[in-house]
Amino acid sequence: MTDADWMREALGLAEGGRYGAAPNPLVGCLLVRRGVRVGTGFHRRAGEPHAEANALAEAGSRANGATAYVTLEPCAHHGRTPPCADALIAAGLRRVVVAMEDPNPRVAGRGIERLRNAGIVVECGLEAASAAALNPGFIKRMRTGRPYVRVKMAQSLDGRSALADGESRWITGPAARADVQLWRGRSQAIVTGIGTALADDPSLTVRLPEATEQPMRVVLDRQLGLSPTARLLAEPGETLVVTHSEDRARTDALIASGAEVLCLRATPDGVDLGAVLDELGRRECNEALVEAGPRLAGAFIATGLVDEIIVYIAPHLLGNGARPVFELPGVSRMDERFELELLDVQAFGPDLRLRLRPLAGR
Repeated sequence: MTDADWMREALGLAEGGRYGAAPNPLVGCLLVRRGVRVGTGFHRRAGEPHAEANALAEAGSRANGATAYVTLEPCAHHGRTPPCADALIAAGLRRVVVAMEDPNPRVAGRGIERLRNAGIVVECGLEAASAAALNPGFIKRMRTGRPYVRVKMAQSLDGRSALADGESRWITGPAARADVQLWRGRSQAIVTGIGTALADDPSLTVRLPEATEQPMRVVLDRQLGLSPTARLLAEPGETLVVTHSEDRARTDALIASGAEVLCLRATPDGVDLGAVLDELGRRECNEALVEAGPRLAGAFIATGLVDEIIVYIAPHLLGNGARPVFELPGVSRMDERFELELLDVQAFGPDLRLRLRPLAGR
């Protein structure tokens, strides 16, 4: 097998931490000696051993003289666990192949430098794009302080998200809704608006057996209209209500029901969405999933705060009276339109899922 083959195997290992590693990145490590795999590991959960430590534990003395294939630069600082670079040095590694440098400024190049200073051959950049695709949220948060934001919507073939009265259960079928659970599971926050919370009374929970924690539910509620008996307040996990109302009685009622209430500055359109993302970044949210109505979803897109759009399209028509998918500012010229790049298309039962990325400049 080639270096690229071994690194691709390490990338596959990293996926084992998909539903538990946050706020840390997904990392896989493979130890190979004389063409034989001697140790494998991935970072399962924050606070537990990193991928390199798990691979070294499996390899034992066989790690001496081996090559390590690591999807992210080994850390060189004391966090919740000891530095992985030091562990690799102590184990007597001959060579370390790193897919990409760590974007965390506390690491960024220091782990590689420490390994090289110890006489270990280090190569960096193999399968870098695939490694970056594992951790879009961690990378963005390290570089900007904000999470990677996805907006998820479901629509009919004629571009409608709900009937005129707001009824939207269910536009898509079971297979598409099961796929949504995977996107929720990899997110640390699910953001919705008060309109959706009142109309649908959603739980906004992850129902995956492999998911050990629930993402934070974030309700943007400018006037604190959320009921203290809302279903999402009774579910496991945290609920953050973001408002610019200072109504003490309503605040106290929501707190008594288990919510945290955060008052942020207002804009003419409501809660400051950029400030919301800054707050989620401070709370170490790598990825945020917006599941909201047309107005809030459109506001995220129009303000340039969205990294990815996921749209499920069902093969039926709801007619002109039904509600649109996004409420966006009108355009008077074609060069003012919101341009998107299609990332992939996949079928889920009778429904199609489109993943798109907004293009810069709009």
